[in-house]
This record gives sequence, C-alpha cells and structure tokens, in this order.
Amino acid sequence: MAPVNLRSFKKKLAIHRKSYRRFINKIEKTPPPTINKITAVIDKEVWQEIDCLTCANCCKKMTPTFTPKDLKRVAAHFNQTVDEFKTKWLKKERNGDWVNTTQPCQFLNLKDNKCSIYAVRPDDCAGFPHLKKKNFEDYAHVHKQNIDYCPATFKMVEKLICRVEALTIIS
Repeated sequence: MAPVNLRSFKKKLAIHRKSYRRFINKIEKTPPPTINKITAVIDKEVWQEIDCLTCANCCKKMTPTFTPKDLKRVAAHFNQTVDEFKTKWLKKERNGDWVNTTQPCQFLNLKDNKCSIYAVRPDDCAGFPHLKKKNFEDYAHVHKQNIDYCPATFKMVEKLICRVEALTIIS
C-alpha cells in the first residue's frame, strides 16, 4: 500500500470533481439494483490501496459532529462533565450540532496522523468515510462532499464509475 500523495489527489480532484459529482447525482436518482453489493466489494478494494494514516486529510480539513452519546463518552475520557468538554473543545453551529473549534482536529497528532482519542472517538469519525453504508443512495450526498477531502471516497467513486459503466455495457 503506497502512502497517500495529497498533491496528486488534489490534481485528480481538480480534473474529475464535476464529473464524479454528476455521476453520484445520477446513481442517487436511479441506482443500479446491485449498487449496495458493488460498494461492499469496492470498499474492501479501496482499503487495500489507501492508508489513512498517511493522509488524515479528514482530520485536517473537516470536523465531526459530536452526538450526545459521543459527548458523554469523550468527556468521561477526560474526566470532565459534558459542559466542561464542550466549553474547552467545541462550538455549537447554527443547526445545533456540536463541532470542533479548530482545524486540524485538536485530537490529531500531526507527527504520525494518529488520533489521541481513537478508542473513544466520535461515531462520525469511526464511520468515516461511510463507503459501505447499507443504502448507497442515503449516503450519496455525503460522498459528494467527501470526494473533496478523502482519497478513499474519491477512489471508491472512481471504481464505482468503472463498475457501473461495465454493467451498462453488459446490459
């Protein structure tokens, strides 16, 4: 597995972003009947090629949403109350979500790209980038956003395009 080259990723993104988003829009509206089986297979392939610890772009450029369950778990890890944790580390967005106040994430170790709260990290982080959620069309909007930040999502869409085009040719 080769390390993620963010410079190369950004170049590919500049070239393919619009077409990949159009593709996701198209299959979101009319997904192939086997889309969820295809994404499960592609998910395994992607993780043979992508090493998140050589990237951590999600932690550097995005923030998770902390659910009430996450808040309790992470606050307890720091021996804080939920309110103490929120005051020290988070801000409330207009929509009511609790998110990090800083980017990169305050819990990211920039030397090795490891999460200092990995064992208790928010569910949003644990599930990221949500490649093999059961219903692809329910997460298509998330994939459209994540291709801008996540080489694994970008790779998944790249592979998905090939598979869906192959299905179209065969049909």
